[in-house]
Amino acid sequence: MSALKKQKGLGRGLDALLGDAPKARAGEEGGAAGPRPRSALPIEFLKPNPDQPRRHFNEDAIEELAQSIRSRGLLQPILVRPKGPEHFEIVAGERRWRAAQRAKIHEVPVIIRELTDEETAEIALIENVQRVDLNPVEEALAYRRLHKTYGRSHDEIARAVGKSRSHVANTLRLLALPEAAIEALREGKITAGHGRAILAAPDPETAFLAVLEYDMSVRETERAVQTMQARAAGETPEEKTAVSAAKKSGGGRKDADTRALEADLAAALGLEVEIDHSPKGSGAVTIRYLDLDQLDDICRRLMGAGV
Repeated sequence: MSALKKQKGLGRGLDALLGDAPKARAGEEGGAAGPRPRSALPIEFLKPNPDQPRRHFNEDAIEELAQSIRSRGLLQPILVRPKGPEHFEIVAGERRWRAAQRAKIHEVPVIIRELTDEETAEIALIENVQRVDLNPVEEALAYRRLHKTYGRSHDEIARAVGKSRSHVANTLRLLALPEAAIEALREGKITAGHGRAILAAPDPETAFLAVLEYDMSVRETERAVQTMQARAAGETPEEKTAVSAAKKSGGGRKDADTRALEADLAAALGLEVEIDHSPKGSGAVTIRYLDLDQLDDICRRLMGAGV
């Protein structure tokens, strides 16, 4: 495990980006180079990043953090970049800044770095994905911005956030859902699993409305979509069931429940997952990783350490 100790579990991540980024020049209070690095800044000097991936903040979580700050102070500095005299844009740590305001803290510890827009976008995404999970829509929008605005490939995004390429691609696909379904996904009324199933329907809008009306689980949604597909193809539901049963029993093909469980685990971990299940009830779960960073992340999760 010595190799793992040399690499942090953040993909390209915060540590790598901060190592590459220069500090603001010492001895200067303004200008292009920005102010000199300090250990603390007045809280009113800090401003939110307008392109912050997270759009919704849990008020209960912020209040809990504020109470912790009142009793112990703000232990982790906020990463900022200089934007002008007495103006610093928050790159990572907006939740801490909001909680510090609520705790009536006048100065906050900061790390000041000269960062490009691309570095800022990537760090903000990584900080949110790996420390406080974004909802699937926020995550998808952040991936799309890295891809379209900054030209990052799906592979590059996956390496940066420590996820699999398929996870990035599947998350981006959720943006193709009907607008009402996207809003329901944002509000937690449906899950990403529901969204992936709905996308496979001949009429995603109708499928989404059925999910809400009948309060379907992901498995129920998948079965309903299969029925819709069968009818659209001119098959009866009974014919579709017979075809599915034949596939399940022949040629070593996995049944729909196993494939769905693989997809759910892959979405939860952000990694490729394969389940081999024997008729006797035994089997194996294989989690595939691309590099030592992802292996490090898997080990920390299995051992119960915070990600």
